[in-house]
Amino acid sequence: MVSFESSEVKKIGLGLTGFGVLFTLIGIFLFFDKGFLAMGNILFLAGVILTIGVKSTLQFFMKRQNFKGSISYGVGFFLVLIGWPLIGMMVEMYGFVLLFSGFWPTLVVFLQRLPFLGWVFRQPFVTSLLERNRGKRVPV
Repeated sequence: MVSFESSEVKKIGLGLTGFGVLFTLIGIFLFFDKGFLAMGNILFLAGVILTIGVKSTLQFFMKRQNFKGSISYGVGFFLVLIGWPLIGMMVEMYGFVLLFSGFWPTLVVFLQRLPFLGWVFRQPFVTSLLERNRGKRVPV
């Protein structure tokens, strides 16, 4: 059996996550095509598991503060798989925002440091809007 290094598995996980996001976007652009959305969900979840590991993924989804987001994301995932893509994606997006709301401050700092678009996110109006919606939670 071939033994992969940890960095190789993480690279595969990031690729799967990227393809999951791509398939989800294609599914949305094709008027909520349930096949693309289901594949996007499966690839995204598999990519997250390979990127951060099974134990860390389970710990993240089973935290008490992430419980509402985990349930919403899981119900939305199930609704997409059984063929209700519009309702499933709405419930899933709600769960996604709840789950990953702790990452938004990190994302804002990253966007402010981008070479060509960073000036937009450094404007006083945008900065005050982003500071007002900053959460008190830590990501993981």
